Amino acid sequence: MKSITRILVPMCLLLGTASSMAQGKYPDGPIKLIVPFAAGGGVDNAARLIAKQMQSSLNVPIIIENRPGANGSIGGKAVQTAAADGQTLLFSASTQVLARQVMASPPYDPLTDFSFVARVGQAPLLMVISPGLPQGKLKDVMDAAKQNPDKWSAGLPALGAASHLATLMLAKQGNLKLTTVTYRGTAPALTDVAGGHTQILIDSIVSLQSMAKTGRVKPIIVTSAARSSVMPQIPTAVESGYPKFVAESWYGIWAPKGLADDRVQQLNRAANDAVKELAKSGALEKLGLEPVVESSADFRKYATQYLADNAELLKESGFKPE
Repeated sequence: MKSITRILVPMCLLLGTASSMAQGKYPDGPIKLIVPFAAGGGVDNAARLIAKQMQSSLNVPIIIENRPGANGSIGGKAVQTAAADGQTLLFSASTQVLARQVMASPPYDPLTDFSFVARVGQAPLLMVISPGLPQGKLKDVMDAAKQNPDKWSAGLPALGAASHLATLMLAKQGNLKLTTVTYRGTAPALTDVAGGHTQILIDSIVSLQSMAKTGRVKPIIVTSAARSSVMPQIPTAVESGYPKFVAESWYGIWAPKGLADDRVQQLNRAANDAVKELAKSGALEKLGLEPVVESSADFRKYATQYLADNAELLKESGFKPE
């Protein structure tokens, strides 16, 4: 038996080396990171920050490609149908996991048609209103919208996004019949609120803080349980008398279904290392992002629970997939 053991050990080592050589070096060229929303928005800004930092540990360029449209599913579909080699990835927000709940003909199942790589950050939402409106507190907004519902509408940057869910939560908390207007992204919705064409917008603080700080829109509350360090002067909905009004946006990286586990884990480590470095430097805080460092398995578990919780909210509101 001893002589057999001496022969098998080097053979196993040789087989492992051959397997590694067959798979090839990864990554073996630039990685394409598809963002399913327009350039300049909160998701795009977060993607560019994370990608730039990940490049240093992966030692290849990460090229951002914006493919907006169809509630983020155009970019999602491009990744779902890409080769499962890890050279094409998706960077999206919580919108990604609710495709089947908000689209009449969803092009994929977000839970089963992708490999979950890493959740990289979360952000409180900020509620803003048109700058010309006299209301300055959440209760004032609720009262005015209840008394004159025909004069109040809320913008939705994307169906199924955290902004959509928080707007439904706002209507539920305030017992409002709130008219909603769907936009193709945050930028056009924010422009309409600044111009007074739409009165309310709730979206990631990442996306809204700049115009809120310059007074082009009026900030009312943040939806996190505690105040945001980005705009600490803005009260939470909880402080404003609505203890159940807590919501957040989050961001993650996905790959095509079937990506080899060793590559998923390599990407997960690179993403986690990037988040840690960006948290140390303060770069995440400048965008209003709170760091998330977790395993790919934890990411899948989180997304599954998030979907279950918010599918119920959509159902209660009477929302019909479009």
